[in-house]
Amino acid sequence: MIRGTLIAESLRLNEPLEAVELFVQSVRRVGPLAELPVGQPAVWTFLEFTADEPLAEHLAEALAEVLGPGWYCDFRTDTETFVVFAGRVFRYRRGEAPGRERAAAYARSIGIPESQIDWPE
Repeated sequence: MIRGTLIAESLRLNEPLEAVELFVQSVRRVGPLAELPVGQPAVWTFLEFTADEPLAEHLAEALAEVLGPGWYCDFRTDTETFVVFAGRVFRYRRGEAPGRERAAAYARSIGIPESQIDWPE
C-alpha cells in the first residue's frame, strides 16, 4: 500500500494529475504558514492519500510531470520512500540515510526551506 501527502497548491495550473487512482483519506487546509519561499501561498491544502503499491513508479512519473517548481510530493510503500519534484524522482529504501540526504540536498538546491524538508520515513 502506498501512503502519502500531496499539497494541492503544488500542482501546476491546468496540469491535472490523471491516470493514477488515489484514495483520499483526509483533506485539511493549513495556514497561514511562515518561512515561505517567494511565490508560495500562505494557505496549503493537504491531501492524505493511499494507492495500490504496484502503481508507485507510475505515480512518481505522473507527479514529476505536474508538480510546479519549488514543490515536492512524498509517499512511501512498506519498503521504499519516494520524493518527487518537478522533473525529478528520488527513490530509496525506507530509513536509508544516504538516499534521504540526496533528496534533501536536491530540495535545498531548489530553494525549499529546511523546515519543509520533513517527509516521514
